[in-house]
Amino acid sequence: MAWAYYITDRKSCSVPLLRNIQAAIEAGVDFVQIREKDLHARQLFSLALKAREMALGCSTKILVNDRLDIAMAADLDGIHLGQSSFSPSQIRGQVSRPDFLVGVSTHSLEEVRQIQSGGTNYVTFGPVFFTPSKAVYGEPVGLKSLREVCQSSQIPVLALGGVNRTNYAQCLLHGASGVAAIRLFQDPQNSLREIVREIKDFGS
Repeated sequence: MAWAYYITDRKSCSVPLLRNIQAAIEAGVDFVQIREKDLHARQLFSLALKAREMALGCSTKILVNDRLDIAMAADLDGIHLGQSSFSPSQIRGQVSRPDFLVGVSTHSLEEVRQIQSGGTNYVTFGPVFFTPSKAVYGEPVGLKSLREVCQSSQIPVLALGGVNRTNYAQCLLHGASGVAAIRLFQDPQNSLREIVREIKDFGS
């Protein structure tokens, strides 16, 4: 069963963010990563707390981008780190919970290889396809690199970057354990539940 991983972006969301988070949880996404880097700490904490409350009794895991203080204060399921963030081992040294999840963004095979130890639960890898939000990382890595990374990694790899309903299956066919996306999971009015079901049922 493949993972459906929703990354929030309230600025690109056509409905109120909390409404979309609720819809994503009800649709059965495996993860919600709260990635609202410009919010003040108090606002981010409030958002994280509300998302956690929405997910109570559900299988969806709530994570926050980079902010260990918010993750701990809101009792979230984990944290997602960038390449310039703390290392996973540093996070593990500060968190006693064995079930606390740590994910890391990667953009090359070398970065994936370096992150295999230290308590990382998964990595995102990309951008697999072109997307304006990831243009700073250069040209898309492509499906061939995704396959190579998935074959080399001992931990789950989530395909990221330009993933949509027409190409997500190619990512899974090339070895990804799931797909991470913003816009793919921003459709509470129409096909979100169907999209999540398609991803999670892929190959079963």
